[in-house]
Amino acid sequence: MDFEDDELYREITDHAHDTPTWVQHTAEIWTEAGLLLFAALFVTVWWRARRDSSRAFAIAGLAPLATAVAYVGSELLKSVVAQDRPCRAVPEATAPLSACPPPGDWSFPSNHATIAGAAAVTLALTGRALLWLTAPLALLMAFSRVFVGVHYPHDVAAGLALGAVVAVAAVRLGTRPAVRLTEAMRASSAPAARWFTGPGPERVPSSDMR
Repeated sequence: MDFEDDELYREITDHAHDTPTWVQHTAEIWTEAGLLLFAALFVTVWWRARRDSSRAFAIAGLAPLATAVAYVGSELLKSVVAQDRPCRAVPEATAPLSACPPPGDWSFPSNHATIAGAAAVTLALTGRALLWLTAPLALLMAFSRVFVGVHYPHDVAAGLALGAVVAVAAVRLGTRPAVRLTEAMRASSAPAARWFTGPGPERVPSSDMR
């Protein structure tokens, strides 16, 4: 492992132990609860997209799927690289705030950062303004993984990049078939399918048009 990255890891974890207790507890909670917030954002975006165009709904529906694909890619890469966690590998490191994952639960890349990077980008694809919310949340999620002592800085940087790239590629590849599926479901006679996709944008009656 790169010596400079070891040093940066030690500096961050040493600083973590010098912060107030409430900051430490907040970081420990956020490092897991942040995933739930992204899940809530997926649901919110999906619900709003039910009254939007087929393309907008397709992208909203693909967002969590693309994030899942990025997560699988992260898991596969972990098994190939097989890098031990810094809470075990870095000499003279401060004890982590969170429990060090067991041996075999590899460090590179960070799954949490991968999910956060993928979620941030795919949610922003449903509406650019969301990037002002999702990008800071993803960065905080990534940093928290180093702050609590379970990842190297390069783990989370790689996770953010991997998540963003894989998710964007998945959305681009899946948009066209997802649009066709959305249109078919909206035209379906099955109530469950029509409820899931929603009615689409409201159409103005021709008699009301000027």
